[in-house]
Amino acid sequence: MVNPERAIQPFVVNLTGISDKMVKKAPKFHEVAKRIVEITDGCVLVAHNTSFDYRILRTEFKRLGYEFEKETLCTVDLSKKFFPEFDKYKLDVVCKKLGIAVANRHRASGDALATVKLFEILLHKDASKNIIQSTLKPIVRFKLSSKMVRLLDTLPNSLGVFYMHDQKGNILYINKSKNIKQSVNNLFLRESKKIKTLIEITKSISFELMGSELMSDLMLYKELQIHRPKFNSGKKRNSKPISFSNNNMIILDKGRNSNEQSVVLVEDNHYKGNGFVELNHQINNLEVLKNVITLEERDAHNDFLVNNHIKRNKVNKIIRF
Repeated sequence: MVNPERAIQPFVVNLTGISDKMVKKAPKFHEVAKRIVEITDGCVLVAHNTSFDYRILRTEFKRLGYEFEKETLCTVDLSKKFFPEFDKYKLDVVCKKLGIAVANRHRASGDALATVKLFEILLHKDASKNIIQSTLKPIVRFKLSSKMVRLLDTLPNSLGVFYMHDQKGNILYINKSKNIKQSVNNLFLRESKKIKTLIEITKSISFELMGSELMSDLMLYKELQIHRPKFNSGKKRNSKPISFSNNNMIILDKGRNSNEQSVVLVEDNHYKGNGFVELNHQINNLEVLKNVITLEERDAHNDFLVNNHIKRNKVNKIIRF
């Protein structure tokens, strides 16, 4: 809570449930301003209708004589891009169509958490990586040894896909790993001329946690087809038709955290797409599930990857329909 130092308008009270009494003993904006600057340092401001939130923050800081400037991303604009078929883009409408639970609507904790869940889905659907690349900051040149340490410090000891970028954010190299930090560290120790060149021109590394090996396999294959990084060697593709044990199934496995599951959809004997879910409603409603996951064009190699994985590995659950 923040004390606005003025009476709260009735329509705001009705909308949020926040009354004058609730903010009477709350800190004033100037008392929390420094903390806001600290926690947003080096960050991109993401919100549903960012122009409203950003305008409020800039106005309040301007009253204190401080220019608050941040790069911004708007999940309304991104939702319009990735879900053009939706008729409305209010946060509760979009969340309902994606099966995202919204609690404490019009309150900071509820709206922010719902926006995070929506943004995670949008990031997963951003196959071209425009969101990531548009927010990557140019990196000042460092000596190689210190640069290696700096880059490694940003990476997790987790399963996923990682991307090495040049000064402009262009993707130079993509790979998957059960332990991203360890794999990049091993890459830094290699002595080949090609790898040394890659390391020299790499200025930043981004990554996507995948939760399961199948998700990593599918993501790596898709990203290589889209970006064709010049430091990746070509890999063999399987073009032979595959027959699944069941024509229609949902494959559930580990997610990126303990609250979610990864989901892979097979329909009409072909791989359809993948994504992450938290609620049974998202799994049990096929229309909602197809909104949540990233649908992909038919590709025999994807069929091969999915079929080969479920034959050789144990997954958490398979739902046949």
